[in-house]
Amino acid sequence: MTTLVLATRNQGKIAELRDLLTAFDVVGLAEFPDAPEVPETELSFAGNALLKARAIAAHTGLTAVSDDSGLCVDALNGMPGVLSARWSGRFGEAAARGRDTANLELVLDQLADVADFERGAHFVCAAAVVRPDGREEVFEGRMEGRIIREPRGEGGFGYDPIFEVAKDGRTVAELAPYEKAAISHRGHAFRALAAALG
Repeated sequence: MTTLVLATRNQGKIAELRDLLTAFDVVGLAEFPDAPEVPETELSFAGNALLKARAIAAHTGLTAVSDDSGLCVDALNGMPGVLSARWSGRFGEAAARGRDTANLELVLDQLADVADFERGAHFVCAAAVVRPDGREEVFEGRMEGRIIREPRGEGGFGYDPIFEVAKDGRTVAELAPYEKAAISHRGHAFRALAAALG
């Protein structure tokens, strides 16, 4: 079974992606404690995903997979976009839970005066795979919806509790994991990636 190194320490993301990449032995960066921290300095989701995957493939000698994803809100001109994880300015893995809440609350504050019909948004995910021989590919997925006024649901992470899925009426945080995987931006991107890896 081919080993794929996911370039993340986010346990929620690792669990989600293991469900999508069942044909592979999926490990996270916890298996490589000396792996470099790769800053997301690119201006696109694809650019950031490739940066991380290239660095981890070079470090481990294994096929590396990375993604960059984020929330794009129409009324905020597509922001937070690539800044989604850092929108509130909180940094560090230890502060991740507090950062998620702060990011979500900031978006809600920024949209407080925006009418319901103008709260369209979408999630984007770019998933990159870099092989030890240098071959690389990027796959993109998207999920349409809108931002609601108060969080709903207990599942998911990040902005999931305020993102209502188009034509569903539930937030991503109200979906069962298998439902989320079937329609999410990450699900679309990683299913395409898995098919390409064969």
